[in-house]
Amino acid sequence: MTGTFTPAPGRAPMRAVLSRQVRTELLLTARRGEAVVLAMGVPLLVLLGATLTRATNVPGADRPGYVVPGVLALTVLSTAFTGQAITTGYERSYGVLKRLGASPLTRPGLLAAKTVAVWCLVAVQLLVLAVVGVAVGWRPQLGQLLPAVGVTALATAAYCGLALLLASLLRPETVTAAATLIYVLMLAAGGVMFAAPDLGPAGYFLLPLAAHAAALRATLTGGAPVDGWIWASLALWAVLALVGAARRFRWE
Repeated sequence: MTGTFTPAPGRAPMRAVLSRQVRTELLLTARRGEAVVLAMGVPLLVLLGATLTRATNVPGADRPGYVVPGVLALTVLSTAFTGQAITTGYERSYGVLKRLGASPLTRPGLLAAKTVAVWCLVAVQLLVLAVVGVAVGWRPQLGQLLPAVGVTALATAAYCGLALLLASLLRPETVTAAATLIYVLMLAAGGVMFAAPDLGPAGYFLLPLAAHAAALRATLTGGAPVDGWIWASLALWAVLALVGAARRFRWE
């Protein structure tokens, strides 16, 4: 038949390119055992240690209700920021990003694929940790589940943008040190497993982890709506981080 085997050169549809890159990102993450340990091991230990023992002081009598949402927020930070920054930094060092730059994948496309892949990974991690939380006494209120998912999506996007921006500005070895340091500082100041000073709206803009943890406690533990300042702070972090990453991202 005429035209049946006529070559049709051209770039694949962007939707197909992005879906394949998302799948590749998920497969590569699954093969990195250390990334899985970092993303799940530390938050799980924090959850069990802070919930089952009295090693830390938490406000109120509902210890799981305070600790579990904070650990869920910490898991998002661990996966979307720390793990993403370190992985991307070494991908640049090994020449992986340089090769991707010669493919049909665009810079915004790579950023979008990495963010979507992290969203998928975070969803699985949070589900597992939530089940563990329920097993140790947490009783989530599901009436505000949708706002909790919304703020988590914003926090994930913000951390992904910050991770990719950090990986573009620093050497891989420096990225590892900087990302780990920021993770530890956020853990210490974000009020994850113990009460932190209440800085009000200013604290939400300075510490996105604190804003995310406060939102999850309000919705999943208290059944209340998310504070408007939290929406504003996480949306601002997400926009600034993703725009900064898109402008400064380097293939090599």
